[in-house]
Amino acid sequence: MTKPDLGRRGFLAGIGASASWRALGMAVPHARWIPAGLVPVVSLADDGSLLSSLQKADLQVLNDRPINIETPAHLLDDKITPSHRMFVRNNGNPPVDIGNPDDWAVEISGEACSKPMTLTVAELKRRYQPVTLQLQLECGGNGRAEFRPRASGNQWTTGAIACPEWTGVRLADVLEDCGVTDAAEYVGYRGADTHLSGDTNKQPISRGIPIAKAMQPETLLAFAMNDEPIPLIHGAPLRLVAGGYPGSVSGKWLTSLIIRDRVHDGAKMAAPSYRVPCKPVAPGSSVAGDAMCIIESMPVKSLITFPESGVTLDSDKPLEIRGHAWAGEHAVERVDISMDFGATWQRATLSEPVNRFAWQHFSAPLEFGATGYYEIWARASVSRC
Repeated sequence: MTKPDLGRRGFLAGIGASASWRALGMAVPHARWIPAGLVPVVSLADDGSLLSSLQKADLQVLNDRPINIETPAHLLDDKITPSHRMFVRNNGNPPVDIGNPDDWAVEISGEACSKPMTLTVAELKRRYQPVTLQLQLECGGNGRAEFRPRASGNQWTTGAIACPEWTGVRLADVLEDCGVTDAAEYVGYRGADTHLSGDTNKQPISRGIPIAKAMQPETLLAFAMNDEPIPLIHGAPLRLVAGGYPGSVSGKWLTSLIIRDRVHDGAKMAAPSYRVPCKPVAPGSSVAGDAMCIIESMPVKSLITFPESGVTLDSDKPLEIRGHAWAGEHAVERVDISMDFGATWQRATLSEPVNRFAWQHFSAPLEFGATGYYEIWARASVSRC
């Protein structure tokens, strides 16, 4: 069996491609369409005390310092991601004690804030209209395990994505009360997490978003998730949620927001952190820092959540597959499905998002006929990227 950190196209050393397919011990009805170098999909699960303590049973630990946990695709089948099935991405150590959540305070200040202020969670709830939205959060490295040449960092496969319901107040309402000026370009954040080194002078992460994103009505200061207080591991008692952008901009355990008159210069804002080449380059190419651009809207993706990878099914019965598709700040226009390694495609039924920056659900009926090994592929597309 392959190991998840090798990737599907990196399993050819020591075992020929044809041998890897023969190891299935069954026929492959669409074998003539298999792309060169592709190997069978496999999935491995992880377990342990960390998962139990975080109520994340059946998820997979990628790292415990800092804590990073991803969700197997079949456990993302819910239309609204429950908290126990949401991935975890940390850069430092979470706070241990947050005290009374309503007393938690966030300071709003900065070069482009004419009326700095400090607000508790209780004051945010009292002063501003609450909003509930389903918003996608995805790690900027989701899918990294498939990169060739291998990229450094957590080897996420497909499970660093979630789309819970978030309740909070609009960041724009708070910024307007702060007297945001015409000079505003960026909103940076700082949180209560601590650096892994223990050095209190270092921040594990302090990123942010352009002012235009901050002022969108869907960008929230959130204090609830799926109608319950946000779990500590997901940023309680207060976090930023900016759907459609990489999850790293949605700071957790917020202690301050800084309205900047320039691009924020906090920890992990400089290249190469959370940046990609401004122009396409060959895989593995060296790119200068000034040719790397900050990741903003995430790319189009799709994920099959039913059936589970690796299961055995009755080939005589039709199968209704389902999954989700998303495209950062854009809406997905269509999803197509293939069961013959991309030789042919059929269009799936695709729902509209429940609100902007929510993922979309798709389904499609399939009939197999012959018994053997099959892979079901999904391909999402947008009208503009």
